[in-house]
Amino acid sequence: EKKEEVAYRCVNPNCPAQLERLVLHFGSKQAMDIEGLGESAVGELVRLKLVNNIADIYLLKQEDLTKLPLYKEKKIQNLLQAIEKSKSRPLWRLIYGLGIRHVGEKAAFTLAKEFRALDKLLQAKKEDLERIPEIGPVIAESIVRYFSQKENLKVIETLRKAGLNFEEEEKGVKQSAFLGKKIVFTGELKKYSRSEAEELVRSLGGFALSSVTKQTDFVVVGENPGSKLDKAKKLGIKIINEEEFLEMLSSK
Repeated sequence: EKKEEVAYRCVNPNCPAQLERLVLHFGSKQAMDIEGLGESAVGELVRLKLVNNIADIYLLKQEDLTKLPLYKEKKIQNLLQAIEKSKSRPLWRLIYGLGIRHVGEKAAFTLAKEFRALDKLLQAKKEDLERIPEIGPVIAESIVRYFSQKENLKVIETLRKAGLNFEEEEKGVKQSAFLGKKIVFTGELKKYSRSEAEELVRSLGGFALSSVTKQTDFVVVGENPGSKLDKAKKLGIKIINEEEFLEMLSSK
């Protein structure tokens, strides 16, 4: 989980660089996936004080975006549409996007599945969180601290009013080769990006993890694999290639 740890502690209005990093994280492909919300746009939005926290993204209007350099009507409409589209992202993406310290993609996914609603997570006690496998005391403490801060709660309320998805969709996971399995990817896949492949695994009831352990069920190996392959061999973990992974997907 360390690799996935988010380093955006809180929104300090006196630290524009920190705010920019948090907004970029929130809009990233791994989080809310807001296409067009790149470094230059975020930098200008923060500089012009149009965005003072992540929730302000959803308050942006066409006239605000005309103040950005090189932003003409088509580009403005595309960004506004991308922002609107992001409101329906799964709950785990929102939890990850908040930038809570120590909460990476895997922890966010686990929390969404466990609590099924942001409001329930918001009210969770430290001991409730610690009981969840893969969370533990450090992440639990960080979550409780985050939701105890008034500024963060104000951001949450603005996101709620903007109409973001605060609940995990109730849908049964069909029987699949990935159900309940812990999977690690290493190397580059041809058909999917790493985040796309991991999300497919999660949607089919599996766990996409960032590191190989004795509990890993199998490792999917793409081109130019890293040290995870060596560790998998050392631990005797099952190794499959991209073709085998795609076959498992097609038999879902």
